[in-house]
Amino acid sequence: MKLDLTDMLYALSYALDKVETELLGIDNGHGKRVAYLSLLMGKEAGFSEDELRDFIGCCILHDNALTEFLHEELEKNAAIDFNSAVFNESRHSVIGEQNISLMPFSTDVKDIILYHHENADGSGSMGKNSSQTNLKSQILHLADICEMKFRFNSMTESEYRELSDYVMSQSGKAFSNDAVKLFRQSVTFENIKHLHENSELQCLKSELKTNVLDYSDKEIHNISMLFAKIVDYKSRFTRAHSMGVAARAEKMAKFYGFSPEKTTRFYFAGAMHDIGKLAVSNDILEKPDKLDLDEFDKMKNHASATRYILSQIKEIPDIIEWASNHHEKLNGKGYPKGLTAEDLSFEDRLMACIDIYQALTEKRPYKDGFPHEKAIGIMRDMAARGELDGKIVEDMEEGV
Repeated sequence: MKLDLTDMLYALSYALDKVETELLGIDNGHGKRVAYLSLLMGKEAGFSEDELRDFIGCCILHDNALTEFLHEELEKNAAIDFNSAVFNESRHSVIGEQNISLMPFSTDVKDIILYHHENADGSGSMGKNSSQTNLKSQILHLADICEMKFRFNSMTESEYRELSDYVMSQSGKAFSNDAVKLFRQSVTFENIKHLHENSELQCLKSELKTNVLDYSDKEIHNISMLFAKIVDYKSRFTRAHSMGVAARAEKMAKFYGFSPEKTTRFYFAGAMHDIGKLAVSNDILEKPDKLDLDEFDKMKNHASATRYILSQIKEIPDIIEWASNHHEKLNGKGYPKGLTAEDLSFEDRLMACIDIYQALTEKRPYKDGFPHEKAIGIMRDMAARGELDGKIVEDMEEGV
């Protein structure tokens, strides 16, 4: 399957930024701004184009473990919520490092995320000093701390001088001498003005060339697994939903004789179909009771958010439709667009059935998972009301 992996990460960073904004109070766009600052320093350090591309991927994904770490905290203590969980930098970094192994990077990215919270003087959460960490993790650490401490999108020249003074004051303490030197040589006020005048995405794309590659089925499965985990760990109520949908999507694709390439694409759509839920508040996702009308309207926005996020990836127009239309109904009573039977492809209809089947058979805090027979019975009723494709429902009796 052909993808520009960096372009895909740019798109998905929108969802990751939403999580950071909600859970840590960080300004939206944090991941891409950290990536831009790191890119400037990485270029100054002489990293190759491939190294830079993979390094920027790590920068965008540096907080990929937030939802998984906080899920662990909720498992330990069900009385707390996401907003009151204590952030553990070392555990979050360990999980993030493990997750990044799923990405098909072509250069060595070992320990970049693992040590991105370590201070040069060894006072970080793992006690590693600058002689025990690599330059890329040191650059990421500096960019991450500075981006949280200073407002780059509205920085004045005097504020830039404050930033520079701060970075210098932390040389050999929070930041390695090498990272500080690279910062002074590459992060100019002109670069910061570039952020004022353009989006973070434009700034990044102006510095890195596009790079579309053909990834294997296994590599696409691994990418899917990483982002499905991030989505599913956002709420303890749906901890395996995305991967469940992906697995059933693959099974039904084979049942219908899709080509291997199309089967992989359909699997990817299943894994990504709820990526927009990362933009939905946990107050809504974690509510154990029935949502009121206003809350349900906000919940429904996740389907539009999925379309928005995936539409920024140029190579997947079919996947965008399959993933984004999973809540549409044949009778026009679905959402977000209210599409009708003539608007919905066979694959759209199939994904909608798979999503519903997976939700019905999953255990939730307010219900046990229904057995196969009951789930199919409910879906037959929905087909009778003109909501689902009845032929697909009957096929799922056997194929799912």
